[in-house]
Amino acid sequence: MNFDRLKEKLEILADAAKYDVSCSSSGGTRKNKKGALGDSSVSGICHTYTEDGRCVSLLKILLTNHCIYDCAYCVSRSSNDIKRAAFTIEEVVDLTINFYRRNYIEGLFLSSGIFKNADTTMERLVRVAKKLRLEENFNGYIHLKSIPGASDELMQEAALYADRLSINLEIPTESGLKLLAPEKNREDMLQPMRYIQKGISQYNDEKKIFRKTPKFAPAGQSTQMIVGATNENDLQIIKVADHFYKNFNLKRVYYSGYVPVLEDKRLPSLTTEVPMLRENRLYQSDWLMRFYGFKAEEILDPHIPFLDLEVDPKLSWALRHLDQFPVNLQNADYQMILRIPGIGVKTAQKIVSARRFQVLNMDHLKKLGAAVNRARYFIDFSAGNAYLKYLTDKNLRKLLIGGSSSKFHNQFSQQLSLF
Repeated sequence: MNFDRLKEKLEILADAAKYDVSCSSSGGTRKNKKGALGDSSVSGICHTYTEDGRCVSLLKILLTNHCIYDCAYCVSRSSNDIKRAAFTIEEVVDLTINFYRRNYIEGLFLSSGIFKNADTTMERLVRVAKKLRLEENFNGYIHLKSIPGASDELMQEAALYADRLSINLEIPTESGLKLLAPEKNREDMLQPMRYIQKGISQYNDEKKIFRKTPKFAPAGQSTQMIVGATNENDLQIIKVADHFYKNFNLKRVYYSGYVPVLEDKRLPSLTTEVPMLRENRLYQSDWLMRFYGFKAEEILDPHIPFLDLEVDPKLSWALRHLDQFPVNLQNADYQMILRIPGIGVKTAQKIVSARRFQVLNMDHLKKLGAAVNRARYFIDFSAGNAYLKYLTDKNLRKLLIGGSSSKFHNQFSQQLSLF
């Protein structure tokens, strides 16, 4: 084996994979067995942090950055003059096993440029997962990228060996996709998603009857959209995400701020900043739809098509609906408590539980984990709340902005310039 060439391939194909952010794995339940290697049932594998705060890692690479398509936004586009490389199936398997044994990773995230056609590419991705499972007895987490237009037969195999499957919508709207990737069409992306959705539903039904039904994409499927490469507004993006959550039962929709890497008249200029704050606001809106009971049309409407970059979406909604406040924590229903700025799901649950045994006050709210610097303007207690005088104050927005901070402020400090 030529280790220098393998190292070069790893550098090229790991770098090319960094633009894909959809690599979280919540939901994996593939347990270890005697004599097997790896276990994805403890916490799952993701590229950032688990729900309990632990950071876990995975080998995140492309099988190849050769691609027959010339998508304007993609660094691997066929017309781009870059170094090209391709792993063999055996190389990916060996890297995964050896990195795992050295405790570098806890799973594999494998995507690929499309060489020759969809089925040829998808067949190689499946062979990697199959070889890991059947020959190496690997029970760690595997996330495969579905290839648009891949056959149902290959998607069936992929779902049997991978924990999660994902396929990128790439651009939120079909018109935007046609502009930047005219060789692709949305239907090729939807076909594998529909098949996996149907298979997961069938698996869940069969599992009720046959306990040992073979796993079928146990961590579900997800997708990703690029934000800022085309002129879609936030309302359009949120509605697309809402549609796929409702109709495809996706685990996650990921939002990736467009990183200018190529000069093209159809794209923003190379000097355009990556819309990190906008990306963050979209994730917050996504959270509101998934866990807080908000509908897409409540977060934004045609008159307000873009998210407020100064305040988070829930606070923005509250400021537009001051008639819904103050909320009395002692008797308000759970769904309304969830809508109070500064109160999350766990805190709302604690409030509903705690108020059965005592009359709540501001000190209790702090101990229960609420962000009191925001919540205090929107809540009422049996004993009253002095901060309610600001609820109708025209300067309430300024008070709230002044009392909060953002991780996106001053993100490039002088310290970073030393490294």
